[in-house]
Parts: sequence; C-alpha cells; structure tokens
Amino acid sequence: MNFHLAVVLAYSVAVIAIGLWTSRLVRNSADFFVAGRGLGAGLIFASMIAANIGAGATIGASGLAYRDGISAWWWSGSAGLGSLALAFWVGPRLWRLASQHGFYTTGDYLEFRYGATVRATIAILIGLISVVILAAQLIAGAAIVTAITGLPRWVGAVMGGVVMTSYFAAGGLLGTAWVNTLQLVVMLAGFSVALPIAVGNAGGLASLTMPPAPEWFGDISYSTGPGSGWTLLALTGPAFVISPGLIQKAYGASSERALTRGVALNAVALMLFAFFPVLLGMSARVLIPGITDPNAVLPTLLLQQIPSWLGALALAALFSTAVDTCDGILFMLSTSLSQDIYKRHVNPAATDRQLLRMARIIALAGGILGVLLSIYLATIIGALRVFYSVLGVSMFVPIVGGLVSRKAGAREALASIGAGILALTIVGLGPLRGRYAWLDPTLTGIIVSGLAFLAVRLFRR
Repeated sequence: MNFHLAVVLAYSVAVIAIGLWTSRLVRNSADFFVAGRGLGAGLIFASMIAANIGAGATIGASGLAYRDGISAWWWSGSAGLGSLALAFWVGPRLWRLASQHGFYTTGDYLEFRYGATVRATIAILIGLISVVILAAQLIAGAAIVTAITGLPRWVGAVMGGVVMTSYFAAGGLLGTAWVNTLQLVVMLAGFSVALPIAVGNAGGLASLTMPPAPEWFGDISYSTGPGSGWTLLALTGPAFVISPGLIQKAYGASSERALTRGVALNAVALMLFAFFPVLLGMSARVLIPGITDPNAVLPTLLLQQIPSWLGALALAALFSTAVDTCDGILFMLSTSLSQDIYKRHVNPAATDRQLLRMARIIALAGGILGVLLSIYLATIIGALRVFYSVLGVSMFVPIVGGLVSRKAGAREALASIGAGILALTIVGLGPLRGRYAWLDPTLTGIIVSGLAFLAVRLFRR
C-alpha cells in the first residue's frame, strides 16, 4: 500500500469512528433532524462551510480554472454571495417560523405556507436531484483514489459511499456537525500549505497569467456565456439561498444570532477560499500542460508537484471535501423524504422511532444510488449544474415568495415550480438550446417562475 492511500484510509476510519461515537447522542428524530436545535455559531459555521466546500468547489473549480483562469472564482464566490442573503434575510425569518411551529424540514415550511401538495412536489424533486449531486461528490472521491492507485472509478466511488453513509446514518445532523469540524481543519490545513508550494513551483503569481496563457486568464470579469465566469452567479447564487439542506442546518441553530453569525462567517470563508482551488488550477496549467480530464487537474497536481508527505495531507483534505459534502446531501435527502413523504403521506401515525429508522434507511438507499450513478456521469461540474439549476428554478420563488407575500397560495407556488422547470427544459435542453449564447437557462427559469407566481397572484386578486 502506498503512503498516499494509507493516509486517506486512516482519515476515513477516523471519520467513521467519530460518526459512530456521536450516534449514542441521537436519541430521537429531533436530534437526527435538527441536532436538538442546539448548534452554536461555531458548529453552524463548520457544518455550513464543510457542506458548501465540496467536489465542485475544489476539483471542479480547479478544472474550470485550468480552462478559464481566475474567473473560475465565481463558482464558489457566488455561493458566498448567496449565503449572505441566507444569513441576513431568509435564514433568520425561516428560523423564527421553525422555532414557533416545530419545523424539521423545508417541506414543513412549504406546507405551512402552501399546503401538502406543494410539499410533496418539492420533496419528490429533492429526492430526484439529490442523487445527482451525491454522485458528483462521489466522482471527486473516486478521482482521488484513481489518481493514487490507478484503480477504476467504481472502487473509489464505493469507498467514498461507505464512509459518508456510515457516519451520517449513525449520527445525523449532530454527528455530521462534529465530523465536519474535523474535516474543516484537515481541509484548510492541506490547502493552506499546498497552495504556496504549487504557486512557487509555477514561478509565482505573475507567471500564472503570462504567455502562453490567454490574455484573459487573469481577468475575473471574463465569461464566455452561461456556465462561465460571472454568469455562474445565476447558477449557484440562488441555490445557496434556498437549498433545503442548508435551511435545515439553519433550523438546528440554538438562536437567531447564532444562525446569522455562523452563516455569515461561512459566506466570508467561501469567498476567500474560492481563490485556493482556482490558483491551484492555474498553477497546474503552467506545471502540467495538456491535461484533458478536468476531474484530474487537482489530484494530478497534488501527486506530481507537492512533496509526498504534504501531498498525502492535501489529498486527504481533498477527499474530506468530497465526503463532507456528501453527508449534507444525504441529510437533505433522508430528512426530506422521511418527514415530507413517509411521515406526511405514507404513515402519518409513525412513531418517532419509526421515523428515525426510515430516515436512516433512506440515507443508506441514497448512498447506494449515488454510487451507482457516479459510475456513469462524466464530470463533477456537469452533475452539479443539473442540481443547482433544478433547485434554483423550482424552489427559489416559492420560498422567497412565501416570505414576502402571506396571501400567495398553492396555485402560485405550483405555477412557479412548473413554469420554472418548463423554461429550464426549453432553454437548456429543448429547441432554444445553444441558439442564443447569453440566454442562461437557470436565470431564465427563475425569471419565468417569478412571472408565473405574480401572474397567478394577480389573476386570483
């Protein structure tokens, strides 16, 4: 066994052990779903940042930077900007409602505002798209294992799936909050030490934008259209305001102040961290030209250009970012389907013990499906774009609209969901795909969703 693999395996065992240890603290569904509403600002911050810095923010952003340069900052930078809206506007208002009415999931809020039909519709959508983003994170973990050992992707996907399913199913939100704290320390340590070495090997910051690099490589405002540069704000920004997983983590805050401080610190950290993988990707273009697989840019750099002991730490940090985001997705998937579908529609008389058991079963099933799908999806960024797009066009307007207008009902919400997804399909997959270079499918879907919401509201008046 090589040294790099040994470090990653040791780290994985430690993570599983922490998850199993915290499982003894999970005595009921409230502990599993919202950590007993006892998370302080520090654990909120650690849980949020660990969930937000995943495969897309590291391996995916490095691959984008290898191609587009410094403008790849917008992938994670936009998430930070969206998180500010969650910290100071959406999050506190939802937390107050959750505390007053005992909400566990975003679906609880949607039923409170719009009724059971809207809740079920969103829960089904979350179930479908969560498996896609889970697969994206597992692709990242598999890429690391493949780079270290040369083994096929499925081996790494299974390894990542076993790790994240084990500790999440055991400890729920409470367990992942503590695991995420460890993962945050490992991740920041690995990237903080690897970055100056990689940039130094490439000849310094100035060399990253010198020929043969394109002239726009150092322009943060550069964009080739949707999915590139600043247009990523339309893709990732709204998703980080209304993500069900992040909102449910916010429900676990011990107070409104703890929520605001924890999420705001997460937003600032996201915008600062966004430069790390981007500069690593730009360094890889100087040091290792000709990489064709965007998923391989960062693992290849860490293996070939960083001292062995440090490369092992950085790869463990990279594996950490993939795994800790997986637990956030499993959290969103298992809590939504168990509370919003099973408890609400399938078995309303379910006891607390039955609800907790069902959440763990769904987490296990989601982990298996994510592993299977990760074998077939091509790239991390491609999978994440699907997730962020569907999430934005289906949930942004109903959640925000419900906070702004108390008179809007189920018809407005369902109309906005249907119109948003229809517009996304037409522009992203249908007859308008590629015909207009600057017609962003996600932004178009959100605008059409908002117009449908307003149109039905005005018609009903």
